[in-house]
Amino acid sequence: MVAQRIPSSTDVLVIGAGPAGIFTALGLIRSHFSGSITMVEKGLPIERRSCPKERLGHCADCKPCRITTGFSGAGAFSDGKLSLSCHVGGDLPELIGERLAQSTIERVDQMYLDFGADPHVEGLGHPREVADIRRRAIQAGLKLVDCPIRHLGTERAQQIYATIERALLDAGVRILFEHECVEVLVEDGVCRGAMVRPTAGGDAVAIRAAQTVVATGRRGASWFDDMCERHGIRHSAGPCDLGVRVEVRNEVMENVNNVLYESKLVGYPNPFRNKVRTFCQNPGGFVSQENYDGGLAVVNGHSYKERKSDNTNLAVLCTFNFREPFDQPILYAQMVGRLCNMLGAGHILVQRFGDILDGKRTWPRELSRSNLVPTLPDAEAGDITAAIPYRAMIEIVNFIKAVDQVVPGFAAEETLLYAPELKFYSNKVSMDENLDTNVEGLHCLGDSSGWTRGLMMSSVMGLLMGEGLASR
Repeated sequence: MVAQRIPSSTDVLVIGAGPAGIFTALGLIRSHFSGSITMVEKGLPIERRSCPKERLGHCADCKPCRITTGFSGAGAFSDGKLSLSCHVGGDLPELIGERLAQSTIERVDQMYLDFGADPHVEGLGHPREVADIRRRAIQAGLKLVDCPIRHLGTERAQQIYATIERALLDAGVRILFEHECVEVLVEDGVCRGAMVRPTAGGDAVAIRAAQTVVATGRRGASWFDDMCERHGIRHSAGPCDLGVRVEVRNEVMENVNNVLYESKLVGYPNPFRNKVRTFCQNPGGFVSQENYDGGLAVVNGHSYKERKSDNTNLAVLCTFNFREPFDQPILYAQMVGRLCNMLGAGHILVQRFGDILDGKRTWPRELSRSNLVPTLPDAEAGDITAAIPYRAMIEIVNFIKAVDQVVPGFAAEETLLYAPELKFYSNKVSMDENLDTNVEGLHCLGDSSGWTRGLMMSSVMGLLMGEGLASR
């Protein structure tokens, strides 16, 4: 790629080209904003985002990881699910109101359709079957959150975002790929832009901007927490999620997959009563590895439109809300993840549920005898209970047993648990309904703000931000 010149100034500077950043730019363009828009993205354009693991058979340790960084962000590149209810995807409705959140979801959904999303919506219809699943969930002490899903699919999502990328470039948006923001420029309580440098190396250059939008996603959560501390950006401690990715045969999940596609179950199991939930269900999907800065390997799941496996995978996450004096939830989760990586010699750990109950590690030969073939072939068979804290592990085990009452076979001996599955949420940034922070000219959107979780709500926040900035 030809070296890109870093502009000295721009009217709106967007840090991060995930859904929140993308829809900020789309909101500006569709509102006929006449100023200049510059986006800074650490990763690659969508047409160059491909994981070498498919070809090599093992993680190539790309820096930065091509699954978690690049145009469209991490979630869009993995499986691309749009939740069409404002009751799913974080706390943004608390900030802007449920009515505005839901109406904006509908507008964003139409934009995705205009860019080529599949018109089919999963999880609609089947009221009697849904009622039966809900009844079993209630009996198990769980809550079923049924939410319509528009599934983009890993491969289709890349096509859709490629179309969006081209639309932004054609509209005159300058996108600095393979560039990273190292500092936001705050002077006398006003944000004046940011310091940006090429990821390949070189000096950081100041980009002056009237409005700066930080939309760095979960990957950039730790960096923005540092910015908040350094520049007095008001925020409060947020949660972190520790958990596992569960994999079972499709036959086990067949009814739920057909009726709901993605079942969202929430419980507060004994003895500690932490919130535990399912997340990111992938029927016929594939378990995957993602790498974060510093060499942290975490597990995730992909789901394609056309390519299918014999298995279904989903996350089971235990939420930790820390109180004073502790205020480093991201660091805590990272340390748990590194323990898992240490035990797996840098690989994702996998263990059979039955072995966890028996108090023993899993051996590779035991995996080879199972009906269930792991879709992450280089996962290291071992003992995840030696790394995941006791509180989280007990809650996860009890939750899986409860889900077994809703989905018989879910807690089978051969069910696979991969670790670590971690969700980093930035400390929640204090802002008003106009998405303004206490630092004039600085805004924080999407998962890096602590207010959203997932593609749709991040896109909603971005669209509202773009339209709001265009009207100022």
